[in-house]
Amino acid sequence: MACSSLVAQWRLASGAMATKELLARQLDPASTALMTVECQQGVVGADSALPELAKQARESGVLHNVARLVAGAHEAGVQVLHAVAERRPDGRGANQNARLFRAAERLPVQQYSGSRAVRIAEPIEVADEDIVVRRLHGLSPLSGTDVDPLLRNLGCRTLIVTGVSANVAIPNAVFDAVNLGYTAVVAADAIAGVPADYTPAMIRHTLALVATVATTDEILGCLRAGRRVTRA
Repeated sequence: MACSSLVAQWRLASGAMATKELLARQLDPASTALMTVECQQGVVGADSALPELAKQARESGVLHNVARLVAGAHEAGVQVLHAVAERRPDGRGANQNARLFRAAERLPVQQYSGSRAVRIAEPIEVADEDIVVRRLHGLSPLSGTDVDPLLRNLGCRTLIVTGVSANVAIPNAVFDAVNLGYTAVVAADAIAGVPADYTPAMIRHTLALVATVATTDEILGCLRAGRRVTRA
């Protein structure tokens, strides 16, 4: 299902999106960071351990929109972080306390540290100034990682969340960001989950209650406008 259809579903169901004025206030490039979540070869790439999720992320245009947002953030001077989930080949420190973790151990593609599977997937371009944050445990890109202190040291107040999956890691990231005092902005057409219709339902019933929801085009428009103001 195309991103435009997913966003249209969410708009129709919720009857609300971020106003331009609200989004513009939240997306000051000087205090905003953009985070990609698990946009790695072994998750959304051609040789994914999760082919259904990878297919949804690619064919819907979600991965393309993540790449657009990353490029726009680079142009606007917004800090980009890439949150990567990986594990040691010996499994030390990895969780065993949920079905998801036990199932992951049996997948044909493993997210081993240093392997191709944990490289950021195309078409996303990683710039020298980007920060890659790797985690060996848990479900959240923030909890138990370096993301929070890094964001605070960077003066970040707003975190744009993109990537996969709407089932697990994305809501974890949004909830943790809000609990830590950040304003969370979710790019509705730059997150994916399975099945396809679960994503707009998650956005409508859960994420919209705690985060500002906007489209890729709306976010890019605010970042470009903020960049022009900064230059002036």
